[in-house]
Amino acid sequence: MLKLENIKKVYNAGKVNEFTALEGVNLEVEDGEMIALIGKSGAGKSTLLHVMACIDSYEDGRYFIDDTLIKDFSEKKLAEIRNKKIGIVMQDFALIEDFSVIENVLLPLNLSLEKKNNKKELAKEALKKVDMHSMLNKPVKFLSGGQKQRVAIARAIVNDPSVIFADEPTGALDTENSAEIIKLFSMLNELGKTIIIVTHDPEVAKSCKRIVEVSDGKINS
Repeated sequence: MLKLENIKKVYNAGKVNEFTALEGVNLEVEDGEMIALIGKSGAGKSTLLHVMACIDSYEDGRYFIDDTLIKDFSEKKLAEIRNKKIGIVMQDFALIEDFSVIENVLLPLNLSLEKKNNKKELAKEALKKVDMHSMLNKPVKFLSGGQKQRVAIARAIVNDPSVIFADEPTGALDTENSAEIIKLFSMLNELGKTIIIVTHDPEVAKSCKRIVEVSDGKINS
């Protein structure tokens, strides 16, 4: 379970351009939920996701992942949590273009502190789940946008995380590919993964089981 209590996030604290991105945010996400974070541009959706995904810190409040308080951890400890518990999918895919499909999916396994002898098998299994196993040796730069996002999802799930965060995962895709990507997230959710999606797309939001609106750095509903 993820639990945020009165989370406050400030950028450029103490400077003339100080900006409070999150203020008094309270949110609980049960295991196995599929949630859409919606709101206008600049509302704080992506900041909230970054805090929850342990990409960014916070100034005040408390954030728990499975009863572990995430606060003042070293970057090494945060990286360990991200590698074990969290999968992240970005709008721009964040793949290494000159690497092959399987090389991109292997990256989290190669960065893991846990020694695994079956890395390629795990990568191939993740690619099967997103229907990209037939292209495992193809350079990413030759893939379509929809195919790249499938590879990004495979990379996010290869370490079997309990939570998957996606920041505008369909923002760079056409309607058909967007629908396919959301089907993939729904399938992963049915397999027990907790899914949290930042989106502007009302169709994507409708596909989620709960919608949380963020406005001016606060939770509206």
